Amino acid sequence: MSVVVDLMREMITNACVNDGTVSSGHEERSVQTLQGFLGVNGQVYEPMPGRQSLVYRVRGSDPGAPSLALVPHLDVVPANPDMWSVDPFAATVEDGWVLGRGALDMLNVTAAMAVAVKPYLTGEKKPRGDLVFAAVADEESGGRHGAQYLVEEHWEVVHADYLLTEVAYPPLTGPQGQMIPISVGEKGAFWTILRTVGVPGHGSAPYGVDNALETMSAALNGIFTTDPPVSITDEWREFVEAAGLEVGLAERLLDPDQVDAAIDEIAAGDPTFARYIHAATHLTVSPNRAIAGSKTNTIADRARAEVDIRALPGTSRRDIDVYLHKAMGSASDRVELDPVMDMEATFSERPSHLWEVITDSVEQIEGHRRVMPAMMTVATDARFWRAKGTIAYGVGLFDDRMAFSEMLSLFHGNDERVSIASVEKTQRLYEEVLDRFGTEPT
Repeated sequence: MSVVVDLMREMITNACVNDGTVSSGHEERSVQTLQGFLGVNGQVYEPMPGRQSLVYRVRGSDPGAPSLALVPHLDVVPANPDMWSVDPFAATVEDGWVLGRGALDMLNVTAAMAVAVKPYLTGEKKPRGDLVFAAVADEESGGRHGAQYLVEEHWEVVHADYLLTEVAYPPLTGPQGQMIPISVGEKGAFWTILRTVGVPGHGSAPYGVDNALETMSAALNGIFTTDPPVSITDEWREFVEAAGLEVGLAERLLDPDQVDAAIDEIAAGDPTFARYIHAATHLTVSPNRAIAGSKTNTIADRARAEVDIRALPGTSRRDIDVYLHKAMGSASDRVELDPVMDMEATFSERPSHLWEVITDSVEQIEGHRRVMPAMMTVATDARFWRAKGTIAYGVGLFDDRMAFSEMLSLFHGNDERVSIASVEKTQRLYEEVLDRFGTEPT
């Protein structure tokens, strides 16, 4: 087994599971793993017990040269072992695959970045501009105890002109052959809690009562049944044009009036890709958690629902609130909106020096220069740096055993896995990028 795969597997077995509570995560386990592998302690930041991030900053030989940060995360989402074919934290190897929670999100990239950056930390190589490696905590719960904390409290340590992080997508097949997606931006996250209030009473006599759950149910029904607005971004146009879709289908995917019917058509054969297209072209509003009342025989005097909202560029919190009130209809007068997260969509310009470096590196490894911009429908730590003016991308390489749609279905899914060859190719990509980044742009 290669060094990069062994490192990834050890981090999988560390089970740094972030369930959203402050006491979860335990990223200190993988901080210790990385310190042992890199042979240099680095700077450890721990805003809450166990929520550790590990940061290295290597000064470049030219103070005027652009700086580059590599920012992977250490935490993973929970996994239900009853739904997996293997132990999700055993890092099982089967037929050239490594199965485990975090294999794709994003311990494959974390390990590849660590292996690529090690020679710069030990002094074997010297970067021209400053090089930052920040393996961070808490990405899976918004980054409050990880990337956000570092950017807001320790910008002098983690600042950079350019940044690489997730998401690494498998290639798509375009008219000229394989196209390597480069993540250039992400939707905004506007998580919101809905609250309703009623009057308690005995559950045996519900006639005419004010049940908070009834009000909440009406509000959620309005949200579930209201069609969200469509927005066709420049990034989506570039993605569709590069993806090599049938001409008529591509035209419909770029038409706000026809895109929903096109998504329905695609869903018949590839529901996972259809979900990605829908998310890339729509405001998405997904109520995912609800709780009401105090016990079975008591009328609910309160109800709470947590809603995951993702917005395309140009959408503000005010726009979100207006949409929610309209969707909830008459129930909205009795629903309190409590914002949990307000992060507008962020995108990075291209081409850029880093874009060209990635393209050159892809050519060196894959033998072609076919790259394409991809929009992330998820939130990543890149948004904190983009807010400061940093150009941020996400990229990796996969072998032909992983299709784009399959990767999307495995992200936070059961039997999450990545091929050994893909991890090793991603390591080579980052080694190439670091070697080339310090050269003068042509």
